[in-house]
Amino acid sequence: MEHWVYTLNLAGHAIKMNMDTLITMWFTMFLLIIIAFITTRKVSIVPTKMQAVAEGIINYFSGIAKASMGEDESKKHLPLILTLFMFILTANLAGQLPWHLIHLKTGELAAPTNDINLTAAMAIVVSIYYIYYGVKKKGFHFFVHGFSIDGIIITLVDTLELFVRPFSLALRLFANIFAGEVLVFTIVGMVAYFAPLPFMLFELFVALIQALVFTLLSTTYISMAIKEE
Repeated sequence: MEHWVYTLNLAGHAIKMNMDTLITMWFTMFLLIIIAFITTRKVSIVPTKMQAVAEGIINYFSGIAKASMGEDESKKHLPLILTLFMFILTANLAGQLPWHLIHLKTGELAAPTNDINLTAAMAIVVSIYYIYYGVKKKGFHFFVHGFSIDGIIITLVDTLELFVRPFSLALRLFANIFAGEVLVFTIVGMVAYFAPLPFMLFELFVALIQALVFTLLSTTYISMAIKEE
């Protein structure tokens, strides 16, 4: 799929931006802010439906983080983990909106996560985050596991994983969302009524699974970086 590319000249340098991705990304963030405001506006002991859903999501990831990191560390990293899940899930689901009714001169509006630039940016942020806390926790030993044969081999493998992890995170999310939207768009082009519905419902399931996979893998990487063993 083509993108609506806008070129910005900044200090003599041409910076290209995918405007369709930026529009749907900001729409996703605005939607999350509205949902968060509505959910927390009247918090009560007897929760509303939205409050119950929000508390269920928080408790679920809080339990996973506590199990892998411990209670103290989980509280520190839970905001990032929850932000990743809610943003990715909402961005994935945004792709199911009828964006194709809005015609652009070039490109088309779709889920922001079907742009490799966005998924790569999130993966790089996660990598920088866990590397920072890993170095903060372990210092030099985060990169070097000793000068024995075993230590050198593990060091080389871990160094390779520092590059492979963000690439795999970004590519997995992008490929699944992109492929799903292409499939639905193709079916709509062939049979406009009823036939695309099962694929669209399946994409709702894929949106949840991909958000979970990205978030849980990020949680695992952070946990591995800060653990002493």
